[in-house]
Amino acid sequence: MNAVTPPLLSLRGLRKTYNAGRPNEVEVLHGIELTLGQGEFAALIGPSGSGKSTLLNILGLLERPSDGAHEISGQSVRALDDDGLTAMRRRTLGFVFQFHHLLPAFSALENVTLPALARDGHVSIAVRERAKSLLEGVGLAAAMQRKPPELSGGMQQRVAIARALVLQPALVLADEPTGNLDTASSDEVFALLRRIHGEDGTSFLVVTHDPRLAARCDRVIELVDGRIARDAPVLRGEG
Repeated sequence: MNAVTPPLLSLRGLRKTYNAGRPNEVEVLHGIELTLGQGEFAALIGPSGSGKSTLLNILGLLERPSDGAHEISGQSVRALDDDGLTAMRRRTLGFVFQFHHLLPAFSALENVTLPALARDGHVSIAVRERAKSLLEGVGLAAAMQRKPPELSGGMQQRVAIARALVLQPALVLADEPTGNLDTASSDEVFALLRRIHGEDGTSFLVVTHDPRLAARCDRVIELVDGRIARDAPVLRGEG
């Protein structure tokens, strides 16, 4: 009998408390239950103060939960030490932020290869070729040697997307990836994320305040006051 493939991401009873045991103790996440399958494209929405940033930090293995189960591809994350978390983060996750955090003294190509340099201490020929292919794929074939200050905001964000994908992560966490762009650039970058998802089957969790973009995802997860208030597929009309 074939084994059942575990979900890419599984959270069960996840809680996060700050200042535990102190007078100013506060619980930010209250028993989150969430699964994300391989190849999903989901939006995470919610008002400011709802716990989105805390949840994203936990999903990104940057913070530890206070209680509950957190698994990636069936492996418990909570059992890992700091070195184990770093290794899993580099092996499994890619990150795209509102502010792209590119290094201004490095070319676009060099910026894309930085995750490999951080992981391996060097950039292999295979990684460099993948970085070139990704930059071509995001429409920056002619800008590989240009530095971030020479690129538009939308172009810089496309470099950041290529950087997030260079190590072939199973899941990309995108935190307001179009929040710093004008409408045209925002639509272009989001269309690029959807294209990559369609071509490679990479899973995406996109944090956004833009209801237009959330409606273009396949699933919307709404966080309110540290609890999941809604988790439903996006229904699109025909025609």
